[in-house]
Amino acid sequence: MHILTHSLLSLVLLLALAWGLTALWIQAPGGHWLRLVWMGLWAASVCAGLASLWIQHRYAVPARWALGAAAMILAAWWISLAPSNHRDWADDVARSLTGRVQGSVVTLRNVRNFDWRGETDYTVRWQDASYDLDTLQSVDMALSYWMGPAIAHTLVSFGFSDGRHLAFSVEIRKERKESFSAVGGFFKQFERSIVAAEERDILYVRAGPREERLFLYPVRMPQAAMRRLFLAYVDSANRLADAPQFYNTLTANCTTLVYDMVRPIVPGLPMDIRLILSGYLPEYLYRHHGLDTSQPLSVLRAQADVTQRAARAGPVEDFSRRIRQPE
Repeated sequence: MHILTHSLLSLVLLLALAWGLTALWIQAPGGHWLRLVWMGLWAASVCAGLASLWIQHRYAVPARWALGAAAMILAAWWISLAPSNHRDWADDVARSLTGRVQGSVVTLRNVRNFDWRGETDYTVRWQDASYDLDTLQSVDMALSYWMGPAIAHTLVSFGFSDGRHLAFSVEIRKERKESFSAVGGFFKQFERSIVAAEERDILYVRAGPREERLFLYPVRMPQAAMRRLFLAYVDSANRLADAPQFYNTLTANCTTLVYDMVRPIVPGLPMDIRLILSGYLPEYLYRHHGLDTSQPLSVLRAQADVTQRAARAGPVEDFSRRIRQPE
């Protein structure tokens, strides 16, 4: 029992060592060399604590006190890391989306409508736009595959009777010169952003300049539920503008946050590993009748692949119509 207890405590300390070293490497202040100093101090504290479990000597108790103090300092520093809306943001997430609801009309501020010529070559354009929810006709789920079949970025696009389509995307809010890191997403590296954009912007840049595989699935949803989902996005964006939040790769990502918004609208939707492995989200929706189950999923997947159409269309005004036209 003594050995088992010490082994479990040792495992906990090793996990704490790995977590602390990663957190310090990603977030510790003071530049590269000072970051290494903080990491070295944490490693020394944990190693001393580990030694005190297995080797009884006169320094065992001081070593445990030192580890406890180091852990408290690390925890206090971690808790002190707060999200912000005021940093030197990358251009594509530089502005916060907000919305105002008046009856059936929603007026959005800071809708993105960039002209993309390449991933780093673009014309910045932000605009205000109004949408009448009484004319809401469709909801499409867009999946953009950028890292194998299991991982995709999830977007939700709303179609209106006047032919307009507005896509919402939950994204990391990168600072200038930052790039996405799945590991960093576990360690408060990025704030969370909700982007509303024209499809000619947000879908084209993924299929075109970024060369990702893009799929567009029509979702079966009553008009009332579409309306509530649209308003849920607006409410979430307003709350983020007032009180920023961190992005989390596991618990607060582009798919799990959509699930959180849909769950009150469609009661009984279960949690599923496919909400994390979002590349398999079509299978989840198909199983729960969110897609047209009168056809095999393989047929729906082939119909949903709009990669070539989107890349060929370019950022034209009738982009949404072109990608929905059958080959």
